Amino acid sequence: MPEINLNANSTTGTTTRVRDVSPFNGMCPICISNCPIMCEISKSAFRGREVLYPAPEQFGQSTAGSNKDYGLGWGEFQIQTTMLGAEGIEASSDKALFPAADISTQVGNVLLKIPVYVAGLGSTMIAKVYWDSMAVGAAISGTIIQLGENVCGMDPESRIENGKIVYSKDLEHRVKAFREFWDGKHGDISVQTNVEDQRLGTDVYALSKLEVNVIERKWGQGAKAIGGEVRLPTLERALTLKSRGYLVIPDPEDKAVQAAFKAGAFKTFERHSRVGMPSEEGFIEDIEWLREQGAKQVFLKTGAYRPAAVAFTMKLASEAKIDHVTFDGAGGGTGMSPVPMMNECSTPTVYLEAQVLKCAHILKSKGKHIPTIGMGGGFINETQIFKSIALSNFGDSPFVKAIAMGRSPMTAAMKADYFAKLADEGKLPKNFKEQYGETPEQFFLCASELQERYGQDFKKIPHGAIGLYTYWTDRIGVGLQQLLAGARKWKLDLVDRDDIASLSTRATKVTGIPLLEDIEQDAMEQILS
Repeated sequence: MPEINLNANSTTGTTTRVRDVSPFNGMCPICISNCPIMCEISKSAFRGREVLYPAPEQFGQSTAGSNKDYGLGWGEFQIQTTMLGAEGIEASSDKALFPAADISTQVGNVLLKIPVYVAGLGSTMIAKVYWDSMAVGAAISGTIIQLGENVCGMDPESRIENGKIVYSKDLEHRVKAFREFWDGKHGDISVQTNVEDQRLGTDVYALSKLEVNVIERKWGQGAKAIGGEVRLPTLERALTLKSRGYLVIPDPEDKAVQAAFKAGAFKTFERHSRVGMPSEEGFIEDIEWLREQGAKQVFLKTGAYRPAAVAFTMKLASEAKIDHVTFDGAGGGTGMSPVPMMNECSTPTVYLEAQVLKCAHILKSKGKHIPTIGMGGGFINETQIFKSIALSNFGDSPFVKAIAMGRSPMTAAMKADYFAKLADEGKLPKNFKEQYGETPEQFFLCASELQERYGQDFKKIPHGAIGLYTYWTDRIGVGLQQLLAGARKWKLDLVDRDDIASLSTRATKVTGIPLLEDIEQDAMEQILS
C-alpha cells in the first residue's frame, strides 16, 4: 500500500509542501531549497531522535497510536442478526428485551460487570495525571485496572533499601484510589511488573504491604518491544533515575550534556527500561514463587510479537497455569512509543487474535490448561468487542473473555475532565452549553445515577471517572446489550463465530470466518424446499 505518510505525520507534527507526494516515500516530487515547511526529513535534520516520538512537547498530556492501514480490521466483519428464537432467556416478547442481556464476564477468577478493563497505566506522566479518574472510573464500573510498570522506580518519594522498595507513596496512593470505590466483588487492581519492578521487589511490596491480590508479569511490549520510556523534564530527575539503574539518554552525568540542557538545546531526557528475556524454566519457577508470596491471581501481559513468540507465550502460560493473559495488538502506544515502531512493527489485532486462537485450539486438543484471554489493540466500541469475543467461540465458550483498553478510556477521562474545567471557568463552547447544559450535573448523563448510588461520596468522584463510567456502561454497555439482543443471545458467552461473517477474502483467509455471500446457503435451500 502507498506510504504517503512516511514524510508527513500528524503524530510527529510534520507535513509536506505539496499534496501530490510520492506514494513510494512521501517526499514532495520537487524538493526546493527555500521551503519553510517541516517534513519528517527536514525536522529530523534539526531534532534528530526527537522525531522518532509523538510530539515531545505534548508528553504527559497526550496518547498516541498508529495511523497505518493494516489491511484488516474489525470493519471487515459483519454481525449477523436474526428474528428467530432467543438464547439465554425465555423466548417471550415481554422478557427478551435488550436491557436484560447479561454482559458480565470473568477473567481468571475476577468477576467483571462489563467485558472491558484498563490496560497497564504505569509511570508515564499522563497515567499519573489521570490515575484517579481512571482508577475510580474502573472501580465504579466494576472492572479491573492494571497498575502499570515502573511506578515505584519513578516515584521521587520511594524509599529503597538494599536495592528493594520498602515504600512508595505513588503506588500506595494508586491502590487506595481504586479501593475507595471498589465494591470488593467486581473487578480488582492488578500490579504490573516488568524487569525493573522485579529487580526492585515491587511485587513483594504490593503483595505484603498493600495487600494486592493480582500481580501481572509483563513481557517486553513497553514502548513497542524496546522497553518502557518516559521523558524527564529536569536534570535532577534524570540524575535520580540514572542512579536507580535506568538507562537515561543523553547521559545526565556528562558535563557537556548538562551544559547543552541548561543552554536549551534540548528540553527533556529520555528514560528507558530494560526488556525481559523470558525462559521456560525461569518463568514457571517465578510464577510458583509469586503464589508463595501471596498472589491470589497471576496475569501475564505481552505484545504483538511474531507467531512463534505467541506460541511460546501460550505454552508457558499453560504450563505455569497463569490465570489470565492479555495480548496487545499493534497500533497503540503509551505516549512515547516510537512512531515508526507503532506503524511498522508487530502484529495488528485481528491477525494476532487469529494466531492466539490457533494456539488455544492446539492446547485444548492436548487437554492442557488454557488461561482466560484478553485482547487489546485499538478497541473503542461495542461492535469491535462483540466481534472479537464472537470470533473466539468455536462452540463451547469464548476463549476471549474481555477486551483491554488504553487510549479510548483515557480519552473519555481526559475530555470529561477538560470540559468540567471549562465549565468551572465559564468557558464551555457555546453550542455544547446550549445542547447539554452548563454544569457537570447536567452534561454528564450518568451523574444523577451515580449521585443516587454514592450520596455524599459522589463529590469525591473525579469528573474524569464520571466520563469513563458513562462511556463504558451507558455507551459501550448498552450498545453491547443491543447487539446481543439483535443476535438473539442474552448472555455474552453465547456469542460465537456464526454471529459474524467476513466481508473480504483476506478476513476469511486469516480467521476462517466465511464470506457473507457464502454463509447459510444450505439452510436457505432446506427452508425453501
